[in-house]
Amino acid sequence: MSLAPYQQRVIDEKADLDAKIMKLADFIVQTAAYKSLGSAEKDRLNRQHTAMRAYSGVLGERIEAFTQ
Repeated sequence: MSLAPYQQRVIDEKADLDAKIMKLADFIVQTAAYKSLGSAEKDRLNRQHTAMRAYSGVLGERIEAFTQ
């Protein structure tokens, strides 16, 4: 199946976003820098991670719809 240019952009965007999600998750779970942050900044980073995962989910739904 050949994809339209906008469809490929959505796929590329999701791949880029998923890589960023992994980096942020690694930062949150594995780094001393995260542990040294104040609770307000930790909360913002956790909310950012949640929002990014939700956005990735929507992109995934769009990609699934390309094949239907």
